[in-house]
Amino acid sequence: MARGCDHPAGCHTGVVPTLASATVGARLWLLIEYSGPWPTRIEDGTLPGPIAELVRRARERGIRPQLIRRPGRRTQTRTREQGLRVLAGYAAGEHPWLAGGVVAGPDDLDLDALVAGVVPESCILEDEPVFLVCTHAKRNACCARIGLPLARGLAEIMPDRVWETSHVGGDRYAANLVCLPHGIFYGSMSQAAAIAAANAYRSGEVILDRFRGRAGIPEPLQAVEHFARAHTGERTLGGVAVESARTDGDVTEAIVRIGGVRFQVVVEPSVFQAPCGTVCAETITTYRLVSLDRLAPVRYATPALT
Repeated sequence: MARGCDHPAGCHTGVVPTLASATVGARLWLLIEYSGPWPTRIEDGTLPGPIAELVRRARERGIRPQLIRRPGRRTQTRTREQGLRVLAGYAAGEHPWLAGGVVAGPDDLDLDALVAGVVPESCILEDEPVFLVCTHAKRNACCARIGLPLARGLAEIMPDRVWETSHVGGDRYAANLVCLPHGIFYGSMSQAAAIAAANAYRSGEVILDRFRGRAGIPEPLQAVEHFARAHTGERTLGGVAVESARTDGDVTEAIVRIGGVRFQVVVEPSVFQAPCGTVCAETITTYRLVSLDRLAPVRYATPALT
């Protein structure tokens, strides 16, 4: 039976802090269109053969597989003869990309190319971002109850750019929104918050309201970025660069560069008592800012003339 929250007013309205909670192990993505029933766990082998094989191969290579379908549509899934629609995403580095195509089967999609950061030959680069809304009812009832209307409403505004998707991590933050190719996560989304986040992303920016972080980055460094953005007002996607970081026990210290200015940011875990107190989340581990200091510019001595 899918889990769910008995007190949705407390759990999924933005009261619970969302910062530094984006899925750490997701820098490479494989989205597979499948409008049939989604199992509780897509890796359990019960999906149709070609899809199950793609999921298996992706997981072997450290690629995160996701099932996707169009909001509100339950059309017949493509047959093996028609091919499978896929989207491959590379969210690592400064220049992430997303590429789509229709493949006849697993052998026609070069996942090793994706791992190497190269667009597979069977795919073509997408020129617009894609937005995923988790609606995986068998994994958590809240994801469907809150995610389904959100996905449909967002799709009305951005046709063909929005997909329902299987579990993305963090059911307690439903409704979850993922912006690809960068892997930007938002949680506890309302319709208005989702529209604002999607429009910001299309403009090359993030907003901190209900921002979970960027996937593929350790949670303490997600927290470092969040507090640096909050302090400076920096919103551009690539505007915050972590130059170095070290962890001593629970405390993480990082040097962050924003434009020509460097900051020392120190964070540590903090426990938040969830107001709902249900299986969604009784307590949540989040992060608090210990200190944030602007560093003096590095000055280099002028060599003496001889």
